[in-house]
Amino acid sequence: MRKSFKYIAVLLSLTFAHIVFAAPSPSVIVKEQKIRAVMGEYLVKMKENPDIQKRVRHIGYSGDITIPDGETEFEVVAPRQWEGWGKATLALIIRVNDRVEKNISIPVEVEALTNMVVTVRPLERGEIVDASDISLQKRDLATAPGKISRNLADVVGKKVRIGIRGNAPVRSDYLEKQPLVKSGQNVTIIAENDMLKITAVGRVKNPGAEGDLVTVQNLGSLKDVQARVVDAGTVRVEF
Repeated sequence: MRKSFKYIAVLLSLTFAHIVFAAPSPSVIVKEQKIRAVMGEYLVKMKENPDIQKRVRHIGYSGDITIPDGETEFEVVAPRQWEGWGKATLALIIRVNDRVEKNISIPVEVEALTNMVVTVRPLERGEIVDASDISLQKRDLATAPGKISRNLADVVGKKVRIGIRGNAPVRSDYLEKQPLVKSGQNVTIIAENDMLKITAVGRVKNPGAEGDLVTVQNLGSLKDVQARVVDAGTVRVEF
């Protein structure tokens, strides 16, 4: 009996001798300020443009986080279709020694101020835009969706295709170029290169603005040609 107790005692001593209590892995704390700084820097530099003044209005994150000690990398991932301003939810990925430790979704809001053409008064469909109808102002791109006009010269003289309310950014797709030539109008056809210049009289078959391609019938040969509108009385054939 005593031998049995001795055997058990020896066995237990050997078993407990091999139990090893692992020490906790070292860790570090990433402060909230660091996370907000990483996000802020990314948002300002994303699609950086000297003509756009960006300001971070909101970063929806608070609190510190604990990660293992090691070589730490931060990566910010934005939605593919996001332009870099307005509201969006971005992902902050934190890697330690090339291993992903955190993947955090963070809502943000960014203001992006830039010059854009704004109406001084409501513009009705069919009106021709005058210089006195518009002004150049700084507005937030996030509040002006669509193809916004940024130069006064690109708007003056164009015809309003869709009515625009007063004090509103002017969308380029709400305008159209005013036709310079009309169907049935006689024009001068110019065809030239470095060696030769030929002119003829033609009749326009469809209206067109400056730079548009129109179909013109050569009144001498009665053949139709494609020509580009130069001004109210001239079209050019490219060859």
